[in-house]
Amino acid sequence: MQLVVLGLNHRSAAVEVRERFAFDKNEVPGALNRLYGYEEISECVILSTCNRTEIYAVLEGVEEPKAFMLEAVRDLKGADIIDEEWFYFHEERDCIEHLFRVSASLDSLVLGEGQILSQLKVAYIEAYSAGFTGTVFNILFQKAIGVGKKVRTNTGIANTPVSVSYTAVNLAEDCLDKPMSEATVLILGAGTMSELTATHLQSKGVKTIFVSNRTYAKAEVLAEKFGGHAVRLDQYIMQAKDADILITSTGAPHYIINEKEAKEIAALRKGKPIVMIDIAVPRDIDPEVAQIDGIYLFNIDALESVVEENKHQREEEAKRAEPIIHDAIEELLDKLSYLSVRPMMALLTEKADHIRRRELHRALVKLPDASEHERRIIDAMSRMIVRKMLRDPMIRFGEIAGKEEEGLYWDLFRDMFNLEKEW
Repeated sequence: MQLVVLGLNHRSAAVEVRERFAFDKNEVPGALNRLYGYEEISECVILSTCNRTEIYAVLEGVEEPKAFMLEAVRDLKGADIIDEEWFYFHEERDCIEHLFRVSASLDSLVLGEGQILSQLKVAYIEAYSAGFTGTVFNILFQKAIGVGKKVRTNTGIANTPVSVSYTAVNLAEDCLDKPMSEATVLILGAGTMSELTATHLQSKGVKTIFVSNRTYAKAEVLAEKFGGHAVRLDQYIMQAKDADILITSTGAPHYIINEKEAKEIAALRKGKPIVMIDIAVPRDIDPEVAQIDGIYLFNIDALESVVEENKHQREEEAKRAEPIIHDAIEELLDKLSYLSVRPMMALLTEKADHIRRRELHRALVKLPDASEHERRIIDAMSRMIVRKMLRDPMIRFGEIAGKEEEGLYWDLFRDMFNLEKEW
């Protein structure tokens, strides 16, 4: 068994690279199915967010796991060119530690943001529901989710409501030449990120919110939730002429706003500036739009400057998370180490219990006058004898789980107790 993760994030690759390897929610089921189709992959989970794409896998007998995983990504995304420098790769303990740090939001662009934990849950549940996880990942990912919750509960890392959407709102506020309460905001997209953005906008005092989306009904639902107004997507340009801030967060595979459309917006505004913030991956706004007079464009990478605010405080709280993660890793490794010896323990226990029940039956046949209470006492005594006889062998076998001598013990136990044979 080889536990691995291959991924890329805001630290390892620029946004134009990350967007090439992102999986939208409609792509994930097919990608998981293709991964599971590899003979070498026994379990798999895909985590794809605006800032990271990670593929977790349990491999069997792969000599060069990193090369294997890179080839799998090439196959999934149809990529002609893959630069290894874009990706990070972790195995075994390092893989576990990485996942725990992700779940605790220690590896996020915005340290302490809460979205990643729910995104991790969704990724795991999707793989689990489709049958692509087994014993190892069920243990690993449930533990990771528990770690994320514990870190958020036991440290102050989540005390400040910081996320990518929150950071985008802060950036917009910094760029604005008027109070947020007087600002008009147009949001393109009606998904989770747009909803979070609208929530933060309202907390900053924004009263006028317009929402536009490819599916107008979804725009209506989100707009109504925040007392805003829905705009049909083919009419957003006319609405943008009155907006102070335009925030995009769609799942479109192409630019929603290109140079031509941006110039049209600028012309309608007659020199009045507008702040455009693109928090989508793939990007919604052509980066060339930043060259147009009167338009101040920021994409998701630009949010890092705002993330630096209050960084020291978040880092101090993050230090308190390290012992939680360390202890969780040790607990998990102990648990996983038993997986390899569980079959032998089960065989030994099954045989011992079979013998116990057979001899108990023979004894009770010779005691026809025994009461039900007496029979229960004899049964309990026989169970306790077996349990105590097996206790030391089980402890010893557990101690050598995962070590070099484990194979020797397998052979020894099979021979001594005549296991895997009829009894």
